[in-house]
Amino acid sequence: MTSFDVQANGPIGIFDSGIGGLTVAKSITDLLPNESIIYFGDTKHLPYGEKSDVAIKHYTHKICHFLLAQGCKCIVVACNTAATAAYDSVMNDDLIKVPVVDVVNPLVDEVINQDFEKVGIIATRATIRSDKYRQKLLSKKSNIEVHQMATPLLVPMIEEGFYQNNISKEIIHKYLDNAAFKDIEALLLACTHYPLIKDEIQSIVGNEISVLDSTLVAASRLKEVLVENNIENNTDQAVKHKFLVSDLTDSFKQTAAHFYQGEIDLEWNDIWKS
Repeated sequence: MTSFDVQANGPIGIFDSGIGGLTVAKSITDLLPNESIIYFGDTKHLPYGEKSDVAIKHYTHKICHFLLAQGCKCIVVACNTAATAAYDSVMNDDLIKVPVVDVVNPLVDEVINQDFEKVGIIATRATIRSDKYRQKLLSKKSNIEVHQMATPLLVPMIEEGFYQNNISKEIIHKYLDNAAFKDIEALLLACTHYPLIKDEIQSIVGNEISVLDSTLVAASRLKEVLVENNIENNTDQAVKHKFLVSDLTDSFKQTAAHFYQGEIDLEWNDIWKS
């Protein structure tokens, strides 16, 4: 018997500040092919990384309530910035009575499981400002050495398609050529955009450094949550995916296909008008 009053055949709600969370959505649909999803990208307000925590919390709660109204049985916060700024308040929201999975905690657990001693983190300004990754890592392993860096140019660079070329290599190299990252064992990509440049980053830091992102570990955590709460979809109903954005442009359509690694239909739904 499930501990949540939800329908097992309901969709999984996934959201991000834009379309970067489609990297997480792709891992989820690959790992859980029987599950339907509703993805919401708040493209009207991106980038969250440049917003205040108050604004991010407001956006996050509004989107969660919207996804619940669509019948979602579980919510995935597929945005590092939203997870670091608003995850705790979401967990304390009495109106959100479904399991909530984020992209931060599974990645932290992966670092602890691999027993790294010295790690680096790159993310948006808001994620680094929150200090949540470092705090969570230290709470589980007090002697771990954590070095963080805000890399604000990477998100617009990726969204404009400037990656896997000389421009991106120069920008990435400039960020990572930092004394604090010397001798790290792992580099955490604490933004859902960054998996698209993971290979470039790996080539720059070298194979001796593990480059970790949250896509696969978040999808695996979601599967565990569905099993634990007995809300896996075991019906024969057809899988239906919906991809919604609060602002729709041709560039979003094009970039979304790269993030999801396949053609998808984006629908405009400006929930901020209601």
